[in-house]
Amino acid sequence: MLRTIILGSAVSVQGTFVRELPDGRIAVKVDNTVFAGQPVSKAA
Repeated sequence: MLRTIILGSAVSVQGTFVRELPDGRIAVKVDNTVFAGQPVSKAA
């Protein structure tokens, strides 16, 4: 499942969902790199 996260004020990353972290962030994998950040809210 593809998920989008925010890494900074203007940087977002979209990748394959890896896991949810205890602090509310999620991890996504892009190629061989795993990024962790705040999830983007789903559209209504």
